[in-house]
Amino acid sequence: MGMAALMAFNQVVSHGFGLFLFVALVPEMRMDMSIEAWHLAFIGAGSQVSYLIGAALLGVWGHKLPSNKLLLVSGLVTASILLSMIFIHSPIVMIFGLCLMAISAAICWGGIVEIIAGCSQMGDRSTHLSIASSGTAWGYGLNGLLLLTVVPALGWQAAWFVAGMIAVMCLLMTSKVIKMKCAEVNSLVSFERMVSLPVALSTKELLKVVLIEPVARSTCLILFLVGLATMPFSTWLNVYLAELAVPGSLMGLAWLSVGLSGMVSGLIIGRLADRKGSSTTLFCIFSIFFVSSVAFVLDPAKWVLLVSVAYGLMYFPVWGILAGWVNRAYSSKATMQINGIGMITFGAGGVLGNALAGVVQQYTGSISILFEGICVVGFALVLFSMYLLLSEFLLRRHVVT
Repeated sequence: MGMAALMAFNQVVSHGFGLFLFVALVPEMRMDMSIEAWHLAFIGAGSQVSYLIGAALLGVWGHKLPSNKLLLVSGLVTASILLSMIFIHSPIVMIFGLCLMAISAAICWGGIVEIIAGCSQMGDRSTHLSIASSGTAWGYGLNGLLLLTVVPALGWQAAWFVAGMIAVMCLLMTSKVIKMKCAEVNSLVSFERMVSLPVALSTKELLKVVLIEPVARSTCLILFLVGLATMPFSTWLNVYLAELAVPGSLMGLAWLSVGLSGMVSGLIIGRLADRKGSSTTLFCIFSIFFVSSVAFVLDPAKWVLLVSVAYGLMYFPVWGILAGWVNRAYSSKATMQINGIGMITFGAGGVLGNALAGVVQQYTGSISILFEGICVVGFALVLFSMYLLLSEFLLRRHVVT
């Protein structure tokens, strides 16, 4: 559990700060740095593309480096950029730094997956991975805390400094703990070789596995659908609520609900996956998200907090659940590679979803149709998880007979 908590701390830094702190600080920074609308457009598109690049690098070349080095290098890059943001006055340089942190965030999650897969018992693996993935939600919460306490008193530069110092502390702690755990990881690699699990996949083997093997293929397809639903949801939720003239306080409560539910979901949902199975857990969280999305479409102001909680329960732990599921069939190194391809499909789904949202907004003048589409994607996730449940049931029945 201690390693899972430390990896969640790394997720706070890489995703919570590296990807989302700028979004929280942009109103204050925009006044001081002459950040224009086209800068923000480049940042949004550049961050998504950079995350995809990081995931691709992880899937194709990540297996050639030890996971501890991947994690430490990405931590060093993120910490350095967070601290340097204090001194950056050019929006172009800032965009470059944010894109580098997006690449680093993707690589960091790959290192986290391999390390936890190597250090956790099989019966606790989904729990530990879900706890680590929920670190992003803790990052949301810390960003809000910085915005409420540090920025009003000391300015936005102080928020970057505090985030950078937290990143340095995390880097030092991670370096110390990983040295102690190296023996366990090496033992796991030796065991995986003994039982004929491929420690790493070549690029050709990786693509073949993702296209043909049911577990890897299903994981990538699920992450594509999750990206198609969640990325436009998070991007356009406040826009839609503002369109409906919902009070700003309710918008704030909605995102607070996302963060709080994401914080607690790692342990609860991960434990459910270890005890009841990944397919059952996926069916539960996708069903909750679908039902909540339908309620939100019917009465947005009344059910926005419900769908926000459901979003947090589904989005943050799903990464850990799927990584734990893959790791039951593949080595820790191959799990990291497959997860890298999964991140690419997730990003592709997110890009497609946001592009469709933009088209809807352009041609209809309203974003309500987007959230109806998210309901359809949510229903597809429910159906897919039902298919996985049925497949597992038939397989168990066949084995018994």
